[in-house]
Amino acid sequence: MSSLFDDQAPRPLADSLRPKSLDEVIGQDHLLNEDGPIGRMVRTGGRLTSMILWGPPGCGKTTVARLLADKTDLYFEPLSAIFSGVADLKKVFKEAKSRHEMGQGTLLFIDEIHRFNRAQQDGFLPFVEDGTVVLVGATTENPSFELNAALMSRCRVMVLNRLSDDALEGLLCRAEAEQGRELPLDEDARSSLRAMADGDGRYLLNMVEAVFELPPDGPVLDMATLSQVVQKRMPIYDKSQEGHYNLISALHKSLRGSDTDGALYWFSRMLDGGEDPKYIARRMLRFAVEDIGLADPNAMTQALQAWESYERLGSPEGELALAQALIYLGTAPKSNAAYTAYKAARQSAKKTGSLMPPKHILNAPTKMMKEIGYGKGYQYDHDAEDGFSGQDYFPEEMTRPEFYKPKDKGFERELMKRQNYWNELRNKKKQT
Repeated sequence: MSSLFDDQAPRPLADSLRPKSLDEVIGQDHLLNEDGPIGRMVRTGGRLTSMILWGPPGCGKTTVARLLADKTDLYFEPLSAIFSGVADLKKVFKEAKSRHEMGQGTLLFIDEIHRFNRAQQDGFLPFVEDGTVVLVGATTENPSFELNAALMSRCRVMVLNRLSDDALEGLLCRAEAEQGRELPLDEDARSSLRAMADGDGRYLLNMVEAVFELPPDGPVLDMATLSQVVQKRMPIYDKSQEGHYNLISALHKSLRGSDTDGALYWFSRMLDGGEDPKYIARRMLRFAVEDIGLADPNAMTQALQAWESYERLGSPEGELALAQALIYLGTAPKSNAAYTAYKAARQSAKKTGSLMPPKHILNAPTKMMKEIGYGKGYQYDHDAEDGFSGQDYFPEEMTRPEFYKPKDKGFERELMKRQNYWNELRNKKKQT
């Protein structure tokens, strides 16, 4: 029942900016423009067919369903599979049948439709077949796996895209127009806000609301201050443990500086202070991976074997195994190329969010997945004359990055040759 004060109630920004027509929906032109499958149905005035809207969170599935009902004069009946059961479905179907007899159709929108079990999904079939309802299901899960074949055969699967960076920027502009002022963000912070949304328009607008809650005459936010507004701060270490972390930092940095004697000194200081040798062993293994890496792959083996030796020997004999490994680590060639590559890859993964792998490297265990291009064009490297296809394995929207840059040190000299060989071969394949 509506209230006198409904229009005065505060509305979330994501709700107030909800598109009022299909033309206002951002990022789904492949479905909604005149040549798209949904756009054609609406434009020609033909009968709306049942469909499954498959896409990530915040891409507009619910909005599209609601607008379809408005555009086709169907009664909109929304249900969530999370909160609804058999009794709810029976009631909806009974009411839809009455409307159908009176000449009005029903668009039954089921959010998270994959949450219904197989028997519940079968319950839709007679009402979809006789036109009592036009079923529009929304799911974030692959319908090939989550929906039964009978229901899939009666619905068209519409794949919605995660919102692109341009689409998210469009949402930011709409939010600014709605609020009548610009977001107090510098260029890098604005870009970071879009990246943090990870293609989710609803989440983006929720973060925008948090930014707009700041005083309008406040400073312009950079990336660091933005993270304080829309994310929780990382916990701070207990200051009572400062000496503990100071000594392990001294040990780690002495090894990084190839000062073996300094490392042995701080190692001994920690043992005298009652430090658990297993903790030191763990940090030594981390150092071998982080600061030596592939310049000397044996460093990780030495550190791990020293840790295992300590656990078998115990104190005080086991400390000698740790000291021996410490000397090996201190004198080994150093390279953080693998560590740097890992961090760069993680940063790139966070920035690009949920971009799909290129379809040619995706398996296609179902007929539907084959029809939309999964696995098409994949080249089996072992079938190539030189055992190398040269295909691109990054998302189609990404420019190929270079994460691992081996250094001219130790064993990485050999890895540099290998890396250069593959890069040169890849470039040749592109040119042919």
